Parts: sequence; C-alpha cells; structure tokens
Amino acid sequence: MADRTGTGLGRAGAGTRAGEPGYVLRTATADDLGGARAVMLDTVYRDLRSGYVPRWHADIIDPEAAYLRPERCTLLVVEHRGEIVATGAVRDRGPQAPPNPRWVADRFPSGTTAQLCRIYVRPEHRRHGLARRMVRALGGFAVRAGGYEALYLHTDPAVPGAEPFWRSLAHEVCDERTLPGGGQGIIHFELPMPVLDAASDPTV
Repeated sequence: MADRTGTGLGRAGAGTRAGEPGYVLRTATADDLGGARAVMLDTVYRDLRSGYVPRWHADIIDPEAAYLRPERCTLLVVEHRGEIVATGAVRDRGPQAPPNPRWVADRFPSGTTAQLCRIYVRPEHRRHGLARRMVRALGGFAVRAGGYEALYLHTDPAVPGAEPFWRSLAHEVCDERTLPGGGQGIIHFELPMPVLDAASDPTV
C-alpha cells in the first residue's frame, strides 16, 4: 500500500504572505523541522488513520535527508504566529510498482517526475487557501529545479475534502477503487506543469 497524501521560493529563507495576514509561506530550514514533523505526524494519525508506518513515512522522521539536502527536492512550510501550521514537499521520484499499478509507475518515472507530497494543513487553519498556495509554490519550484517533465501526486479519497480538492486542480490518472479488488483505494493525479513569469512568481 502506498503512503496517502491528503515556486518560486528559494532554497532557504525566501518567503511570501500566504492568504490572510499572519500566514507566511516559505522554504523550510533546519529550525522548522520539528514543527513540520509534528504537522505531518498529527495528520497521519488523525486524518489518514494509518499511524506511523516506517516504509511509508521515513521522510517524516528525517525530512532533512529527504527534502532539504537534495537539490531537486524541497520542503515548504506555512508559519503563523511562530507556529508551523502547514507543510508541502516535492520529492524527485515517481510512484513505485508494486504497490502501485505498473502502468502508473511507468508513466511517472523517477528522475523526471516531481511528486507532490505531505501537503498537510492543521484543521484550525484550513479554508484560508493555504493548500492551493502551497501547490502553486511547489509547482513553481519543480519548474525552476529543471529536468522535471510531470507533476504527480496520489491521495486517499477517504480523507474528508481530499478528493474534491485535488479534482479541482489536477487530472485523474487512475482511481484504484475501480480496479479489481479495489487496489489500494487511492487516486493518482497529474497536475499541469506551470508556466512561470514575474507576474506568477509568488516571491515577487
């Protein structure tokens, strides 16, 4: 079973106001990792209800190795009054088969696929547009990183609000619920690669 996920920003320190006053979207630093990890773990226990599973969530335990060190990966956070309240990341590998369908893995190969993941917002900070801002920023990062040909993600439709949110932004590639036996019950999506200019750069 796969893990279930519910810019123009620089590598470190760049930031932009995210939605309402008091929200700052920026690239994570080492000082943010504790707060980011707390958001992620709370989400996998509360919303995804899987709890911590090492084979799915190793990046949560060591986000520095997963996202901060590799040049073509990133971790973004939203800070509100000194607290990290949202996260989002890009990893440089596509879905693996198994457990994902082979044709999905072949369509999104590692190296040329930017996988969006860990797009989590604490419940009390939802409905402020933070996730949409995060998605735009991560797409911009993928374009500027270079070498990516596709933006991919998967989500668990059992998480309240996840399926309609992603359907409003992305194109369905495979709904595993329609496969024999229901697959993993997740939905695979592809997002359009953004075309960036100064007007669409959130850091301007």
